Amino acid sequence: MIPAELAKKIRYIQIYTSKAVNDVLAGEYHSVFKGQGMEFDEVREYQPGDEVRSIDWNVTARTGIPHVKRFEEERELTVTFLVDLSASGEFGSRSKLKNEVAAEICALLAFSAIKNNDKVGLVVFTDEVELFVPPAKGTSHVLRLIRNLLEFKPRQARTNIAGAIDFLAKVTNKRSVVFLVSDFLEADCERSMRILGKRHDVIAISVTDPVEVKMPNVGLVELEDAETGELIQIDTGSAAFRKQYEALGADQAGSLRTQFRSMGIDQIEVMTNRDYLIDLVKFFRGRERRMA
Repeated sequence: MIPAELAKKIRYIQIYTSKAVNDVLAGEYHSVFKGQGMEFDEVREYQPGDEVRSIDWNVTARTGIPHVKRFEEERELTVTFLVDLSASGEFGSRSKLKNEVAAEICALLAFSAIKNNDKVGLVVFTDEVELFVPPAKGTSHVLRLIRNLLEFKPRQARTNIAGAIDFLAKVTNKRSVVFLVSDFLEADCERSMRILGKRHDVIAISVTDPVEVKMPNVGLVELEDAETGELIQIDTGSAAFRKQYEALGADQAGSLRTQFRSMGIDQIEVMTNRDYLIDLVKFFRGRERRMA
């Protein structure tokens, strides 16, 4: 039995994401993620303007009437969510934790994928791969993935993005669309990311809490690193400290953007206090313009 609270959360996400997909995202998704090639559809009579190279000479000889082969885009894609649910994601200064936002984004994109008849798979990792769900189709499959994400309890606290990428390389041969969702606080993964980007269409989704960008003035506080347990006491009342903290956050965000650009990997930047649907639509429309 699914606990009532979890069932309610899953139902909310299903309703919200289904509406967002139907109203906004499905068309954007279809435009951006093309199929992997062309597949044969039918043979029909030649019409003025058809490519001579598409003539089916066997059928033409048999019928005495010129016929051409017609092809359609092979739409089916494999979409894999590579999701970091380490301890640093269990943080949220607003209404939602980073890991909750990550789960909702995956749900939204997964419903977009199945609406386009694509397969969807999931890899959840910390400093090891803790869950792998092979790609499949259908609403029930996506609901299972959402449940997996929402009820997931990590065994480990730390993060190893490179290890998760190496695992994906072992279980995925076909070129796929890979959404790598993380807060990217542990970013020692450039070599693995470059290799992943050459094999697959990779989109990095960075999830950030506003407090990680700008520290509010709340006086003297003690903070704990969720992944290492290290404690540190800071004086947020110091304007100099807040300015230095903000500059450091901006430098880290800028460095991450530069790193992804150098690897040819698209990035979607999501803040937990902002409607992520706006960020996703902005990304899809920008990518479609670049592809035009």
